[in-house]
Amino acid sequence: MATLLRRPAATRADALVERVADAPVLPLGTAPEPGAEPPAAPAPPLSQPQGAPSRALALSDVISVKSGPGEALIRLAYRMGIPGHAIAAPFRRPQALRVLATVESPNRGDRTAGTALRAGHFLIHGVRLPIAGFDFSPAAHHAPGVERVVHSFSWLTDLAAAAPRADGAAVAERIAGLWLHGHGLAGKGPAGEPELAGLRLLAWLVHAPLMLGGHDKGLKSRLLTAIGETATWLDKRAPREPAGLGQVAAFAGIVAAGLLLPHGKPRRLFAEAGLVKALGDMVGEDGGVLARCPAAQLEAIRLLTDLIACYEAAGIAPPPALGVMRELLVPPLLALRHGDGALGNWQGQGAIPADRVNAVIEASGVRARPLTQGAGWGYSRIKAGETLLQFDTAPPPRDRHARTGCASTLAFELSDGPQRIIVNCGGAALAGGQVPARIGQGLRATAAFSTLVLDNANSTAVLLHGKLGKGVETIALDRRQIVRPGHRDATRIEAAHDGYASRFGLSHQRILTLSGDGTELAGEDILIPVGKSGKRGKIAFALRFHLGRGVEVQLSPDRRGASLLLPDGRLWQFRLGGDRGGADDITLQAEDSLWVDGDGRPHATEQLVIEGLALRSGGQFSWRFRKTG
Repeated sequence: MATLLRRPAATRADALVERVADAPVLPLGTAPEPGAEPPAAPAPPLSQPQGAPSRALALSDVISVKSGPGEALIRLAYRMGIPGHAIAAPFRRPQALRVLATVESPNRGDRTAGTALRAGHFLIHGVRLPIAGFDFSPAAHHAPGVERVVHSFSWLTDLAAAAPRADGAAVAERIAGLWLHGHGLAGKGPAGEPELAGLRLLAWLVHAPLMLGGHDKGLKSRLLTAIGETATWLDKRAPREPAGLGQVAAFAGIVAAGLLLPHGKPRRLFAEAGLVKALGDMVGEDGGVLARCPAAQLEAIRLLTDLIACYEAAGIAPPPALGVMRELLVPPLLALRHGDGALGNWQGQGAIPADRVNAVIEASGVRARPLTQGAGWGYSRIKAGETLLQFDTAPPPRDRHARTGCASTLAFELSDGPQRIIVNCGGAALAGGQVPARIGQGLRATAAFSTLVLDNANSTAVLLHGKLGKGVETIALDRRQIVRPGHRDATRIEAAHDGYASRFGLSHQRILTLSGDGTELAGEDILIPVGKSGKRGKIAFALRFHLGRGVEVQLSPDRRGASLLLPDGRLWQFRLGGDRGGADDITLQAEDSLWVDGDGRPHATEQLVIEGLALRSGGQFSWRFRKTG
């Protein structure tokens, strides 16, 4: 039976340790005989979306923040606006603002980017930006990725990895001075986003020896003032932020300030409760962030590792929820690693490299296996032999959760060992660096992913500023093992979405079957009529298979197949099924494409494109990838 997945309408569920109750199910047909073509009969149409269950977490009483009447009263007083020093040390003079402890975070930065900082440049997504000529003012317009690195001060981690503290302090002092000159107030310009402000406050406190270790006493005083003002500003803003990484980062910065600044206990108690609730609202029941973005998943793990290091520096035990949440976040991230250790290109990200992923996981100390299938995270994973399949089998993130939302439903990626065979373009979130800003919107479109496109339209509307509109609301999903003596075992995943139903009267179902030895992937794409409209005439369709970097393509003489030679000499064959499936004028051709790596560099690649006209009454198209050498 198939599980019915819907885009989340709410932001909370019942408990962290519990899973969402079983959703309604739909039959998606029976499993095929091993080695046989997928069944010809289309599956029943999807039902229309109804009230959607939440995919977010609510932290259970077992791991929620514990407090007695005294601590609850302190939280209430601080929330009402009573200064922390008046609560923590009444009738005493407030202590001078200073950082009380040195944090030793296990997170490690990018040594290459840190070396560039020492040479006078920011190195962001492969682009060198001279520090001396950089406009730090709130009115300046930079690419979103550049603003994120500069204004969050995440570059401090890179600098710490590339220089002794004494040498790095001079560089940090220079950049911080320029930044403070341009941003005197916490809430101005892009730097005033609560997410960046929270990350910046956390970075300032974790890397206080770098920030405050220079020789300019006047700058040190200004930095301490900025730390205090940012924490006070976030005290008011964080509770009003919508659910997501932004609110989590804002509360994390406040918690760090409560741990490492004088009279901090009231602030810490106040922020801990908000942080635990914010984490529950950001993460799905299977540990995947509701943004469904691997970069956000990675950043959430890094953030919790830094914050737990702040607790260790202050000699205070962190709430159990922080450790539990970090353990939940790692398996979904591992599910998106290919054989080369780097991540797949999902939700606007490039293929984040293996060393960066490994560094974050090692720093977390979490040892776990990859998540095979997550209803909330939405990426199904099959590993067979050296072949690994990643399949997007959930609705896209809601507009309020999306970072750089993409219309990627039912796209997949396929790799053989360290070689990628089928990929998605990726890189929309990195546009403005080496990826031209003018193509950023196109990289979010359905055509930039390895899936079916109807009438050159997106399965979910792609809006400006990374947001998504109407489209896929419901996915029917079924996964099963196919076992038969004398034949190869296989894993079969069926999924269908309704993104085209309202416009074209058709739903798209995709069936992927990977053999147990990983040498064959059989696929079928089915168009299923929905309702009573749109059943006459024809509609253009395209099946796109974006090929990995370095894959050489040679079409067969009959133009119904292709040879795919991988960079290391492995050979795969692609072949269309013999049945036209109710479509006319089907063609197979190789076209130009691109693939964006984890450093933001676009690489020219190719794609296999199957195009034709399908009947509005439905159709089906089978295809197969087979390893032959």
